[in-house]
Amino acid sequence: MRRAFTFSMLLGVLVTLAVAAFASAAPTVKFKARAVAIPRPGGGTYPHTGDILGAGAALQAEFTITGSGYGATAQNPAGGVPPLSGVNFYLPAGAKINASRFKTCPLATLSNVGPSGCRRSAVASPKGSALGEVTFGTERVPERASLQAFFAPGGGLLFYVAGSSPVSLEFVSSARYVNSRQPPYGLELQTQVPAIATVPGAPLASTRTIDIKVGAAIRHGRRLISYGTMPNKCSRGGFPVKAELTFGGSFGGEREFGIPAETVTATYKAPCPGRRGGRRR
Repeated sequence: MRRAFTFSMLLGVLVTLAVAAFASAAPTVKFKARAVAIPRPGGGTYPHTGDILGAGAALQAEFTITGSGYGATAQNPAGGVPPLSGVNFYLPAGAKINASRFKTCPLATLSNVGPSGCRRSAVASPKGSALGEVTFGTERVPERASLQAFFAPGGGLLFYVAGSSPVSLEFVSSARYVNSRQPPYGLELQTQVPAIATVPGAPLASTRTIDIKVGAAIRHGRRLISYGTMPNKCSRGGFPVKAELTFGGSFGGEREFGIPAETVTATYKAPCPGRRGGRRR
């Protein structure tokens, strides 16, 4: 009996240690970003924009996040991805943002009314997509949502996220540009994500994938004014971009996640374009 008891205790300790290590493992982030032609509001794209040195361009970014340990239940002991609380995105040096010529949508309008309350000229992207995780009953289940960017007062961006199944959720993430001071990067877009509760007392919503294309342009006479402009030169090896994703944290208010903050860094190099848009070999 003592031998069996000792073995049971040992097994319990090993399981506890394994679960603790499992829960503390950092999420894995894979991402890529590339310059693409600027979408027209009515469909199609603007000519002579995209992956061309010195040209106006939109940025398409894709994130895939994997992880476990959050929101574990007896039915799902592995848990899921911890909730995302922030994304810092670093543009390559030489990339420019021209926000002053574009109309904006206030945070209060987007939060209280939704996209219908914003002017069409304040739209900064077509609808993208996100795949999340939410607690439904005793399980963590996928939640598909739309994601769209709007120009914010002060030169930043607002990201409106809306999902309807299996739970209804709507929220806005605010972002601002700062100088990164981290060569070889230039501007840094700092995005704050609120804590998204779905069912009272249940774990918060998490994010698995993000896919969005940010960029717009307006006509001023014959001149096309682009929100984003590509660098005029590209260093050997391609354009460096970087993303820092923070999960959890105790920031207070709507950004209180109840778990320690953990930041994961992912980097990517987009191939250099030719001056006429062709890839360099």
